[in-house]
Amino acid sequence: MATVNIPRLDLNDYVKGDTGQRKRFSDEIGKAFNETGFVTITNHGLDKALIDKLYADVKALFALPDAVKSKYEIPDLAGQRGYTGKGKETAKGFTAPDLKEFWQIGQTVTDDEEQRKAYPDNLEITEVPTFNATTIEVYKKLEWAGIHLLRAISVYLGLPENYFDDNVHNGNSILRTLHYFPITNPDALPDDAVRAGAHEDINLITLLIGASADGLELLTREDEWFPVTAFGEDLVVNVGDMLQRLTNNKLKSTTHRVVNPPRELMKNSRYSVPFFLHPKSGMDLSCLPSCIDAAHPKHYDDITAGEYLDERLREIGLKK
Repeated sequence: MATVNIPRLDLNDYVKGDTGQRKRFSDEIGKAFNETGFVTITNHGLDKALIDKLYADVKALFALPDAVKSKYEIPDLAGQRGYTGKGKETAKGFTAPDLKEFWQIGQTVTDDEEQRKAYPDNLEITEVPTFNATTIEVYKKLEWAGIHLLRAISVYLGLPENYFDDNVHNGNSILRTLHYFPITNPDALPDDAVRAGAHEDINLITLLIGASADGLELLTREDEWFPVTAFGEDLVVNVGDMLQRLTNNKLKSTTHRVVNPPRELMKNSRYSVPFFLHPKSGMDLSCLPSCIDAAHPKHYDDITAGEYLDERLREIGLKK
């Protein structure tokens, strides 16, 4: 088994620490993102009571009849708001869709009328009335944590600390509540049908609030699958493809998946809540000049965040 560097870091060391603590945090997250693309984070601003409330609301949402949930599925939104039903998203390179359903919450803009017009409204589910307020609170707290993580990454890259701030403020970030539904007839599944096929995330960074069961694995440089677990209420944070593009592969968007459980546990649901931190659509993802040299020639064509998102949503089947 490969040795995998997934350090457990305290966000307070960066937000409230002295100069030495802040530098160590920046160096450690940069090193891990360079080597494996994953860290776990404690003291991120979400307490246990809020996380427990979130998962109670998520379970109540997905326990609703399919006929009720389908009222909130709007095809023109490409899964970016509201409900997306079973069999709708397929990992790039796979033929069988993932064994999941999900609900997505997007940005709520209150200080920029033009930017507000760029996003569709969030859908409010009346059958679980606390779900809307809970998820918006979680969204804002994860956005706050994500901004500070990006500041630490900026320092590691030798950029101004606030390099990402303007682009992620009112950015196109998504909170996804996920239900990997029970597998009641495993013998009928296609050979490549899994809860989440091997993939890389689209965005800058992803912040994952635990999960109700094991199953998350990352692919090491030695092409071995390694289970990723978090301690207690820690966040699992990983690099997305946008940040990998921007840094010309200096920071790694690591392939990961959610595997099916052992046969005796397939009848159980699995829930998880990732926050995909996106910038505004106009952000330039051209490779940073500081990440290009003779040993590391420019690897990607110039593209904006919005153009790249559109391309990837088509690849995974959420957009026509």
